[in-house]
Amino acid sequence: MTSARTLPVSPADPSGRRAGTDEGGGTSRRLPVPDWLWAALLALAVSGFGIGGAQPWRDELASWNAATRGTGELVDMLGHVDAVSGLYYLLLHGWVSVFGDSTAMLRLPSALAMAGAAAFAVLTARTLFDRRTAVFTGLLFAFVPAVSRYGQEARSYAFVVLAVSAATWLLLRALERPAPRRWAPYALAVAAAGLFHVVSLLFLLPHALIVLLRWWHDRRGRTVVAFAVTVTAALLPVIPLVLLGQRQVGRQIGWIKTPHLRSVADLWGNLFGSPTIGLALAAVVLLPLAWSRGRRPAVELVLAGAAPIAAAWVVSQGSTSYFMDRYLLFTLPAWVVLAAAGLAALRPYRAGALALAALILLGLPDQRQMRTEWARVGLDGEAAARVIAEGYRPGDGFVPVRGADRVYMVDFQVEYFLPHRVRLRDVFAERSAVDGDDLFPKECEQPVRCLGSTQRVWVVTWSGTKNPYHKLPKDQAEALASHYRVAESRSVRGLSVSLLERVK
Repeated sequence: MTSARTLPVSPADPSGRRAGTDEGGGTSRRLPVPDWLWAALLALAVSGFGIGGAQPWRDELASWNAATRGTGELVDMLGHVDAVSGLYYLLLHGWVSVFGDSTAMLRLPSALAMAGAAAFAVLTARTLFDRRTAVFTGLLFAFVPAVSRYGQEARSYAFVVLAVSAATWLLLRALERPAPRRWAPYALAVAAAGLFHVVSLLFLLPHALIVLLRWWHDRRGRTVVAFAVTVTAALLPVIPLVLLGQRQVGRQIGWIKTPHLRSVADLWGNLFGSPTIGLALAAVVLLPLAWSRGRRPAVELVLAGAAPIAAAWVVSQGSTSYFMDRYLLFTLPAWVVLAAAGLAALRPYRAGALALAALILLGLPDQRQMRTEWARVGLDGEAAARVIAEGYRPGDGFVPVRGADRVYMVDFQVEYFLPHRVRLRDVFAERSAVDGDDLFPKECEQPVRCLGSTQRVWVVTWSGTKNPYHKLPKDQAEALASHYRVAESRSVRGLSVSLLERVK
């Protein structure tokens, strides 16, 4: 019969292992196995597998569009839109200038960030529990589908997970032996988390609660003061970003709906990239609370995982909602460590290992699905670009569906895959996105005047209809219909590509 053992909690050195001991309790004469290193390499290998397979979706293409601008152009854009992603865009800008902008290269920084997050999750597990829990954490973290999902996405979320994971472990180190040299790196991690995504600062709520719980236990008042001073200093560089982001919030996330109680259940499955894995982990994350010696670290991890979700739900009842699974992805390491502690505490030991293997196998279908070509988009921008490239002539114009549908970034979907030799004139762009310091161009108020002498125009809009101007703004459709005839029209997955020729 499977039973549980008491979760060990013992003094740990800064690396998160019990100083001077091996697993049997004797003195170790060998250098400790760097569990954080193999865990990072495993997470990198899993996240990197098939990293360039799925076509990039619109948020990734927004990252590409921003990162491939000049540094000054990018900074100017951030003053008007996407300021909260500014640090990530600047980092990606430097990366692509060296390694190029292929799909795999755009996503590789995120895979590296997830590898770093895995390392800090293992160090946290070793600090709070034991080596067996650390090993289970490294294995489980690497194979959670959401780790691959966001480790293969050209957005900032993996970096947020890295920063918060680092901050959690650095906080534990500082609480063990408070000193300025331990609080300083914690401040850097807090600042990095806020600069990569301001919503992630919700993790400071459980961190403050952990500090208060430790203070209640040992009554070291200076620790509370040190934490408060450190967080205040860390937030100073984030304040301008918060103020700027507030001016842009309506445009950035105004579409997110106010959450209901049922939204919490939906978020839980999405948080792990698999409803199946979410349910399975829900069955084990509370196990450590059942054992007295492991209860304190388990409570701290529950706070780290649950408090930001609860806070985001409450705050989102106001005028702006922040309740999105990817915005709260930074809570995932806490849940993984907690689940690993529950599995590692099962007896016989083989039961925990088998349960871990079962969890990994349960996630494999979702791992495979997210690596398919159409996992993230329902349209084939690459095929549309191929059609245009095959029939391209210098001087051709380009009219993608924008207007009310510009948020779908059909123009980016096509432009990303166009070869460099294809240089289309954006017919209805009165001012380019770069000149307007925006992600999108400013479109002509009088489309007829913007046609100029363009002889041929490629129109890309949604498929599913014979109308080549489907979903184009009415004035743009009328201007094209009155001056051009449809020479050819082809449909690819989700898109219609039509070549228009000017009427003599």
